[in-house]
Amino acid sequence: MADLKDLPINRLQFYVTAPYPCSYLPGRRARSQVATPNYMITGPVYGELVQLGFRRSGHFSYRPYCDHCRACRPIRLQVTAFKPSRTQRRVYQRLSAQLHARVEPLTFNQAHYDLYLRYQASRHAGGGMDQDSKDQYAQFLLQSRVDTQLVAFYDDKDVLVMVSMIDVIPQGLSAVYTFYDPERARDSLGTYGVLWQVEQCRRMGLDYVYLGYWIEDSPKMAYKANFQPAEVMIEGSWRALRALPTT
Repeated sequence: MADLKDLPINRLQFYVTAPYPCSYLPGRRARSQVATPNYMITGPVYGELVQLGFRRSGHFSYRPYCDHCRACRPIRLQVTAFKPSRTQRRVYQRLSAQLHARVEPLTFNQAHYDLYLRYQASRHAGGGMDQDSKDQYAQFLLQSRVDTQLVAFYDDKDVLVMVSMIDVIPQGLSAVYTFYDPERARDSLGTYGVLWQVEQCRRMGLDYVYLGYWIEDSPKMAYKANFQPAEVMIEGSWRALRALPTT
């Protein structure tokens, strides 16, 4: 983990949570390091925290701080170096012709919430998030003190297909969360969402797309290695993912 003494905002304080069940690796216990006070974590400050491996959930900025595990690796794509695979190019071309994106207000929308519940029930049934109330949903995705874009994707019949929450930071775009119509899972909507963010980042003249955490042993998180070349954070430094040991 990076040394927090290098953070220029020296008035921030950090605490470590009590252990809780890991959401990604069965049988493991996780802990998080949380940055406070929340009101001080605006765009530039949050951008610095992202460089140190932090993520955001509502007003809370955190990073993994587990006692005996370093499986969660912050991962990012440098847009000028990124090279989509042939399959990814086909996905992007096909869905770019089928879908259109709208930046919508970061406020509660019943259609977004209904899609979120359907996605959770299909992808994460029994994990708790499939039972999120409107308040829990809003606290998770609609509370922000940084420049957050809610991007909704519609098909040619103006039917909502996917929603992405994206933070705009000085260094690039940070993917907060994406959910989509589970009945269209075979359309590779998740892949398209990442590729769309890469292209949006390029258009905005920004350098990186931050994809959260890559977890090699988690099927839900290992897919991020499909986007290459990628960099992951190891002991406070960003290193090429392909350079990681294979053991």
